[in-house]
Formats: sequence, C-alpha cells, structure tokens
Amino acid sequence: MRVIVIGGTGHIGTYLVPRLVMAGHQVTCVSRGDRAPYQDPGIWKLVHRETVDRTDGGGPGSQDAFARRIAAMDPDAVIDLICFTPEAARAMVAALRGRVRHYLFCGTIWVHGHSEVVPTVESMPKAPFGDYGIRKAQIEDLLLRAAHAEGFPATIVHPGHIVGPGWAPLNPAGHFTPRVFKVLAEGGTLTLPNLGMETVHHVHADDVAQLFMRAMENRQVSVGESFHAVSPAALTLRGYAEGMARWFGAEPHLTFLPWEQWKTTVTAQEAAATWDHISHSPNCSMEKARRLLGFVPRYTSLEGVAESVAWLSARGMLE
Repeated sequence: MRVIVIGGTGHIGTYLVPRLVMAGHQVTCVSRGDRAPYQDPGIWKLVHRETVDRTDGGGPGSQDAFARRIAAMDPDAVIDLICFTPEAARAMVAALRGRVRHYLFCGTIWVHGHSEVVPTVESMPKAPFGDYGIRKAQIEDLLLRAAHAEGFPATIVHPGHIVGPGWAPLNPAGHFTPRVFKVLAEGGTLTLPNLGMETVHHVHADDVAQLFMRAMENRQVSVGESFHAVSPAALTLRGYAEGMARWFGAEPHLTFLPWEQWKTTVTAQEAAATWDHISHSPNCSMEKARRLLGFVPRYTSLEGVAESVAWLSARGMLE
C-alpha cells in the first residue's frame, strides 16, 4: 500500500518506517524539518520524504490546508503520529473521508486520567486531566464517533511512556534527568516521593511500531477500536529503582519523603514532571491487543529502559 507517516522521524517513526518498507509498502515520511531518525539504517534511502509544517504558522485554515495536502498524495493509509488537537483531527477526517482505507492515530494512555481499576482496559470510562490528556481524549472521541457513525476507517493506538535508544527515558524518580540512573549505578542513595508506590508504564518505541503494523494488517478488526501500547506490566517507582540498581550490579539504597518535602529537593521542572506522572500513575492492560490482533509486547518495562540507559551510558550522558 501507499502509506504516509506523519511525524515519521520521531521516536515511533524511527522503528515504524523501516518496518513498513520491509513489509513492501511504499512509504512517504512527512515531517516539518529534515531531522534524521534516531537510527538510520540504509532502508531509509527507500523512503520518500516530504517537508511540511503542519501548523503553517498557526493561521486560520492551516490544518485544513495540511490535511488536503496529505489527501492529494493519494495514500491508502495514513499513520498520524503528531495530531495534537481536535481541530487537526477534524480536518483530517474531512479531507480523508472516502479517500483512504485506513487512518491510524497516535494517542496516549493519559486519556484515562486517574485509574479506578487496574490494569485499566480501553473501554473504561475516561476522566482525563491536564491539557495533553484532555485533547487526546477529545480526538479519540471524535475519531470513534466518525468511525461508528460515518464509516470513517479510524484506529487509535495509545502508547505509554516511550523508551528506546536515542533519548532519556522516564526515570524512577518520575522525571527525565539521566543522573538518577548514575546515582543508582554507583550505589548511591536515591530519594523517592511518598512511599515510591506510584506507578509508571513504559513501552519500547519498537513495540509501539509493531502494534501500528498489526492494526494496519488487521484492518477488519482494528477499525473503530482503540488499543493500549505498553509493556506487559507497569512498575512502581520503588520497584523500578530497585530493578535498575541491580541491572547496574549495585544494591539499591532508597529513602522516602512526603511530596511537599520531596519536591524541594529537585528543580521546579523535575518536580512538575514527577507530579504529572505520579498523579496519573498509569497501569494499563494489553489484553485487547493480544485478543484482537495477536500482539504481545517484546520488551518488559525494565528491558526497554535498560536499552535506553545503555545507549546513554555508552555516550557518557548519565551526568
């Protein structure tokens, strides 16, 4: 098929685009710049690249113009990894309705907000909070209504905290500063908020890419559905820290502070990131993807993080 990947040089696209090419598809990667993917196998030479700024300065009608440009490329399938507003999604539905076989949208597990029952399944009532989760939930609702009421061929994939070589993963303290891993590697003492029992749920970018492939290959069951893309099990902050310390060959040394005290021990940016993650504390199920698409994640949370941290460590980037 002719497949367009919007935002194809980012975390997911780095793995997804080569998979599509190897499966025999004609792939066009649309991005706003000429940034290279995190990994650059020779197969990227077979990918057509289009440089398009989706917002075009954010002027009136910019999303409509972008969507019409995508439709004019005459794709069979569009995988949209960077749709962040209902306006952008509405424009894609209007432009692609009746013209594509499949539109696959990248959401987030934060559409669920606070978990009531864990592991959370896709059909549970959603109560998102925070601008990002709210907007992604609005997009999901818009696309599923278009699929069920109008026959628009939409599928939603909701990734967790994406990890992989090339960028810093969400760490056991709930933020992104790599030095947390250095503390654990050296057997130092790491202080966690509260009792360290809040959860995080990682996913390797290649597992997200594989799930998009499974959804596209099983269009008859994936259209009109949403799927989580996470590792087989979430981690508590405490379990995450202990697991990574032992991966380094060190014994974990952890202490704990109530949130109001803990947040004074880190930067404001780190505290904001940690609060965002522990207030969500995601813990999601992959059963639906297994049952309908035959998909099982390849990486556990710790395996995915370890690959990321090994990449950072080899480049002296844990400081």
